[in-house]
This record gives sequence, structure tokens and C-alpha cells, in this order.
Amino acid sequence: MLLDLDFDVSTADLSPAEVPADAYHRISQFLYREARLLDERRYADWQALWTADGMYWMPRVQGQESPYDHISLFWEDRMLRDVRIRRLEHPRNWSQQPPTRSARLVGAVEIEGVDAAGNLVVHSTFQMTEWRKRQPRQLAGRYTHKLAAEGDSWRIRMKRVDLVNCDDVHDVFEVFV
Repeated sequence: MLLDLDFDVSTADLSPAEVPADAYHRISQFLYREARLLDERRYADWQALWTADGMYWMPRVQGQESPYDHISLFWEDRMLRDVRIRRLEHPRNWSQQPPTRSARLVGAVEIEGVDAAGNLVVHSTFQMTEWRKRQPRQLAGRYTHKLAAEGDSWRIRMKRVDLVNCDDVHDVFEVFV
């Protein structure tokens, strides 16, 4: 999956999405819930929001079109997310003593359209404060979610995290952004 060059990360050539107000509200609530699960370190519940083939991507440069032609800060499938979650939750993980705390603010939710596979493409902005080793860190940027419909809810097929300062030098990212 990591080297599966067929995984579609594109958000070009979207069909328009007619979304009623109640569906827009449910989509926004889904994104807010995802943020809360991460803030509360409820990683198993967060992982349950994903499709089996879902990918977590944090590009390294502004405007990066693909995780295959340039290095990324993260390009993680379910297995790599599971590995990171087990490390974050391990009681002898010295880098998480005390555990990282975070608070996210998600807003400006915009439904851009539907891709060829039928995934809903949703953009939002975020601000995240992380508290680690007595030091605050501010992160901000834009999320792009590809959401696959499942019943009356969704699953995350792809989450792209575009940091405002993605090309800066960063301290270690322990938790998911």
C-alpha cells in the first residue's frame, strides 16, 4: 500500500456535490469528533474511523501533488498508524512521559466535491496546540479528507495535512496532527 502508485491522492476533476444542510452538519460533526478523539488520545476509536486502505499524508513541501515523487513528513497506512499508536500508548515510551497533550480547533469546513471513486472531498482549516515536555507548540494548516460513505456516516479514505510551515525544520512529531 505504501508504494501503491495507484492510490488516488488527487482532488482534481471532482464532480460537484449537492449537500443538504443536515448532511453538511453531520460531516462537520464527524471532523470535530475526529479532532476530539485525537485530543483525548483515544487512538483505537480514531483508527476505527478509517477505511481498511485509508492513508494519512503530511506533505513536506507546499503544493506537493504526490507522496511518490517527493519525500513526505508522513505517508502512513493502517499498519504504520497501528505501530505509532502502540508506541504512543506503551507505558515505557520515555518520550511520552508525561504524555503529549493537544487541543485542536477545526473550522472553515468546505465540501469541494466527489472524486471518481465516490469519495466526498472535504477541506477544513485547523489550529493545534501541542504541549510536550513543558513546551507549547503551535501548528496550523489545512486538512483535506476523502470520506467514503458508510451507512449514514463516513470513513476516512485519506487525510492530508498541509501545514502552513511544512517546509520548515520541525521537532519530532509524536502524535497525529
